[in-house]
Amino acid sequence: MTHPLCRVIDLGCLEYRAAMALQRALVGQRQVDQVPDTLLLLEHPHVVTLGRRGKEADLLLPREELARLGMAVHEADRGGEVTYHGPGQLVGYVILHLRQWGGGPLRFVRTLEDVLIDVVGGFGVPAERVPGLTGVWVGDRKIAAIGVRVSGGVTSHGFALNVNTDLRYFDSIVPCGIRDKGVTSLAQELGREVDMAGVQEAVAAAFGRCFGREVR
Repeated sequence: MTHPLCRVIDLGCLEYRAAMALQRALVGQRQVDQVPDTLLLLEHPHVVTLGRRGKEADLLLPREELARLGMAVHEADRGGEVTYHGPGQLVGYVILHLRQWGGGPLRFVRTLEDVLIDVVGGFGVPAERVPGLTGVWVGDRKIAAIGVRVSGGVTSHGFALNVNTDLRYFDSIVPCGIRDKGVTSLAQELGREVDMAGVQEAVAAAFGRCFGREVR
């Protein structure tokens, strides 16, 4: 059985606004079938983003102080609240036509969680869902955040998986608006730096399995 194609594009390290502009262009093209489903894999320079439910109170430092620390702040048109992106974190933006895939937004988010649980488990770290919360967790520590947007039946935004992330940057925010849980990374759990290229390969393979796509 032949699965529909999903392109996987490694963008390296890309500034946040440039990534948003690229996503908007790809969403428009996907809505009219000019391009196939696409998974963008990248890292961002230090940035804090506020989703549609993000609150200024979840920034624990003034924006001016965050800027002095090298952390830009941007409003994002995704679901969810506040999060941090930076070097050592693998971000995946998913441009996927939901109707052609055959699922709705909630199933899409749960399938993204399946992908990340698969990937993290493959590196020897047991991960799971936490009832009532979005994302992927190791105990009470979040290792991957998810925030998505659906426009004209096509998804954008996606996930952020902490691989070799400097977790101290999360101290400047209330991650995802959750005050009583922590964050972690693959490197933190394994006690060593993790090969980012290997994580990208694992994500692409798990994405293909979970979403029924031929990744290329």
